[in-house]
Amino acid sequence: MQPLAEIHRSEGINIHGRTIHRHAVRAVILRGQELLMIYSPNVGDYKFPGGGVNEGETHEQALVREVKEECGMSLLHIGDEICRVIEYGLPMELEYDVFKMTSDYYHCEVQDGFGPQKLDDYEVDLGFTPIWIDLEKAIEINKALLNSSDPPRWLDREVLVLEYIRGLIAGS
Repeated sequence: MQPLAEIHRSEGINIHGRTIHRHAVRAVILRGQELLMIYSPNVGDYKFPGGGVNEGETHEQALVREVKEECGMSLLHIGDEICRVIEYGLPMELEYDVFKMTSDYYHCEVQDGFGPQKLDDYEVDLGFTPIWIDLEKAIEINKALLNSSDPPRWLDREVLVLEYIRGLIAGS
């Protein structure tokens, strides 16, 4: 799939240099004009449920795992890929020139009702909470946070995808 966007997190990154690559999947779960998002009360932002694909996992397996961990919900259906965003940043590993993150967003459906979450420590620290939120409200709040002094590194990606989804809904 052709990327919706490529985001460069730092100036002067050699995107063709020694690359450490991480692939992520993210669930786009719509209910009318509402989206199932992960809210961080510590930051105030909304992000799509999802995360990194582990070695040996398919995209489908990673989506099932991530939605279960972050939302406590079971996926009923994984549909078509909606979009892809590629991000380039500085790696933490000194032997690499660039960190490349490819995020694939898929239309998904879930069963009703939240169950227990199984969060990583940093997700607990951020207070990750699954919540249904109006698409326009999520865009408005996330865009306002982009102008804050220290927005989360994923926020520009999520705003971009939220606005893309708004366009898809308006066009249907």
